[in-house]
Amino acid sequence: MQIRNCVALAAISLIVLALVLVSAQKPAQDDWTEPFPAFRIADNLYYVGSKGLANYLITTPEGHILINSDFDANVPLIRNSVESLGFKFGDIKILLISHAHADHCAASATIKKLTGAKYMVMERDAPVVEAGGKTDFFYGKEPEGQYAATAVDRVLRDGDQVKLGGVVLTARLTAGHTKGCTTWTMKVKNGSRTRDVVIIGSPNVNPGYNLIDDKQYPEMKQDYERTFSVLKSLSCDYFLGAHGSYFDLERKYAKYKAGATSIFIDPDGYKAYIAEREQAFRAELQKQQVSTR
Repeated sequence: MQIRNCVALAAISLIVLALVLVSAQKPAQDDWTEPFPAFRIADNLYYVGSKGLANYLITTPEGHILINSDFDANVPLIRNSVESLGFKFGDIKILLISHAHADHCAASATIKKLTGAKYMVMERDAPVVEAGGKTDFFYGKEPEGQYAATAVDRVLRDGDQVKLGGVVLTARLTAGHTKGCTTWTMKVKNGSRTRDVVIIGSPNVNPGYNLIDDKQYPEMKQDYERTFSVLKSLSCDYFLGAHGSYFDLERKYAKYKAGATSIFIDPDGYKAYIAEREQAFRAELQKQQVSTR
């Protein structure tokens, strides 16, 4: 009888553990796993993300580059998007991310396994993804902030270039949101012109962030200040980001489908977004400074 009880307790424990793991990987917002039409943004740059989480495919004759892996639940969506455009998911050779939060990198281990892609991550985020999110300064102890630990094949530093098949992406460190938050830049052809693309990592100050005295991230304020300086210095034609909401994806896509194929060229929208996000940062900083006096 005692043995049966032990077996029953063990079975219950396994079920509870499974439920915890599933809940940890459950996307926090419904639109994060809501399908969105895949489409060509410009030249060899394509949108292959969901309604709420942005993923980008950059195609080359030597294989492809994917930016962001999202959650495991997103992998079939990303794969379907890639294949709907006529490309092979298995031809992805390089996997990049915007930053080491679960909604942008939780499925990196899965995509590496499916494609054999090389995983390249900014230096200050690399230890976080290799620890499965457990060393993140803010979300590390929360189940929803944890994911499968993933080995990094190349550690990147600010200004490093990622090259494949004649395509060059530049990694810009735009820290604050995470210690290694990365904004990606590249060039594309638009008719006879060469245009600048900026894919913003994230300039957002999440609820609960301590800008003044975070023991695990004491330089957070300075990193945000440097980030806004970097973002304002970038030349931007095509304004994109880690979430579609950054660059008004849904509204712009509706116009794109109606024939406005250059709608994602939005340098003024880029400048306005950066200005608004910097204002939000400074307002939160002032609020925290007042509360500590």
